[in-house]
Amino acid sequence: MSVPTVHARSAASLRSRSRTAAAHPLRRSPARVIAPEMRVSDAPASVVLRSVVRRGPVSRDVVVGDTGISTATVNRHVTALIGAGLLRERADLSTAGAVGRPRIPVEIDHEGQCTLGVHIGATTTRIVAVDLRGVVLGGVEVATPAGAAPGALRSLAESAAAFVGRWHRRRILLVGVAIGGRVNTRTGTVDHPRLGWTQAPVGAAFGERLGSVVSVAPHVEAMAASELLLGGPAGPARESGTSLYFYARETSGLAISIDGRVHTPSGGPGSIAHLPTGSSAVCDCGRTGCLDATVSDRAIVAAAHRAGVLPPSERSIAAVYLAARTGVAAAQQLLDERADALGRALALVHDVLNPDSVQVGGQAFTAYPPAMERVEASFARHSALATTGSTTGSIRVTGFGKRVQDYAAAAVSLGPIYADPVGTMRKIGAGA
Repeated sequence: MSVPTVHARSAASLRSRSRTAAAHPLRRSPARVIAPEMRVSDAPASVVLRSVVRRGPVSRDVVVGDTGISTATVNRHVTALIGAGLLRERADLSTAGAVGRPRIPVEIDHEGQCTLGVHIGATTTRIVAVDLRGVVLGGVEVATPAGAAPGALRSLAESAAAFVGRWHRRRILLVGVAIGGRVNTRTGTVDHPRLGWTQAPVGAAFGERLGSVVSVAPHVEAMAASELLLGGPAGPARESGTSLYFYARETSGLAISIDGRVHTPSGGPGSIAHLPTGSSAVCDCGRTGCLDATVSDRAIVAAAHRAGVLPPSERSIAAVYLAARTGVAAAQQLLDERADALGRALALVHDVLNPDSVQVGGQAFTAYPPAMERVEASFARHSALATTGSTTGSIRVTGFGKRVQDYAAAAVSLGPIYADPVGTMRKIGAGA
């Protein structure tokens, strides 16, 4: 399904509409930050909601059969979810039974409300509207502002407000922000060395400008959550066992899911940015061969300049991909070498954690498909455990492809609703 999107060059037009957005019923108010929920909840209301999201419009008796929950419990929670504004009855789709009242199907109420997802990357930021089924309705891309956090966040919040103005027929229930660095999920503050942010009030900036409840989560953990909560074309990821999610684009990172819950260390996510790769690339930290200095987009662009693949004025990784696809051998070699390094790094992490399954995401894996064969071959050569069959199945590439950042932000915005539907709607309504 194609999703309407606006390129970064439209950022100026978004800012020019900020007055219109200000006229929209957005208000500056004290921020309400709640912790993200990156898990598949087994609470009955969540199970019922998830069944309707997946199968709806659907009758209550089908939900009973799908979930194994008693008829009385399903009826009680469907009534509560309708009262919370999350489900609606579809009397127009009902069919009369042989005995008794017609069975009235229910479905997620996806037309009058939505959530807002924001993925703040090192160079670009994506802002998307997401309906309650997890469908991305549309999005915009803006450059992540350089400079101190207060001004940068103010600019991003204004861009989000302008974007929200397009969805004036829908109520924005919750804002989810996915971002790199170390995130305090309780306060919504972020330390992001690459952006130069320390204790940046990310949650407060969006909450105060948009007047919404906000959740802020580490972006790779959010990507792992999107596989659990939303799934790709292949459906949701497994809800049992352990899964390793490995991400690479402008930065690299990993997340672990255990029995349907993304592991979220209290001190923030770990880092593989300085994992040794054996390359000769010099890192900002002063060491040689760090992972990010070897495989990041900017590292590949710099190498392409040195190899004469790109002119000095061209700074886009897309130009390297284009050169490789059109047969430029030097560009192909650069991407092959990156794939080899990614496979080695993935093997090292895999052998330390020994997960039941492995998934990769990010444009370093998906933007140039021929590289994945090199990644898999390098992984097989360097992993001592993969050859023993300890990992079930092969490396799985995310089904979200180049839209993985959109769905990471979507998962953060929907996670609290999916985990505690009625309770979260009460929190949202408390500040309405």
